[in-house]
Order: sequence, then C-alpha cells, then structure tokens
Amino acid sequence: MNIGQASSASGVSAKMIRYYESIGLISPPNRTESNYRVYGADEVHTLRFVKRARTLGFSVEETATLLGLWQDKSRASAEVKDIATAHIGALETKITELQSMVKTLKHLAHCCSGDNRPNCPILDDLAGKPASKGH
Repeated sequence: MNIGQASSASGVSAKMIRYYESIGLISPPNRTESNYRVYGADEVHTLRFVKRARTLGFSVEETATLLGLWQDKSRASAEVKDIATAHIGALETKITELQSMVKTLKHLAHCCSGDNRPNCPILDDLAGKPASKGH
C-alpha cells in the first residue's frame, strides 16, 4: 500500500509518518522503482503501536524505547513496566498542575465582573499584579 493507504489503515497522518521516518522512530519502508514508499501489514502494525503510545502521552523518545522493547521478543517485561510506571508518575504530576491551573483560573474568572469596564483581575494576574475584585 502507498503512504495514504498506510495512513488510513493506521490512523497516523502521512505527514507524521514521514516525520517519524525522518527522525528514525520507524524504519523507512521499501520503495518502488519510481521511489514511492510501499507499506505492508508489518509497517501498519508498527504505526498503530506508535500511534497508541503517543495517544497515551509517551514522548517520542519513550515511544522509541517501547517500540524497541516490543520488537525484542527476548526483553524482560520489568523494563516495560518501569517505563509505564514512570510515565504514570509524570501524568499524575501533570494532572495536579492542571488542576491547580483550573482552580486559579476559576478564581480569577469569578473575580472578573465581565462588564465593559477595563478593570480585569485576569489580566492583572497575568501581569503580576494582585487580583482585584470585580464590581
């Protein structure tokens, strides 16, 4: 199949497929005599693996490591679990940070009167000024 068909079959855009090839995340596929990429079931399966890892928030580097472990049938699952566990910790930290951001923005939005006056505690906060109460 060509890159468009591989894209449809894997859910990875053709642009991202080319990017993943250019950075060495996935191996370039075979090419026809006229230099078109030719993808098979194995390449599509690899693209689906990459897409799923990226959807779960793994970085490109982590995805490369996981891809290597997936392709190494003699690997120990402990290494895979260590990567997943570290990623869980990073996600939990990010969730806490996002929840704090939501709390702050809710407070600032509550303090903003949202009228035609120029006074805006949201902009004041962004500028480093103490939040003022809306009227």
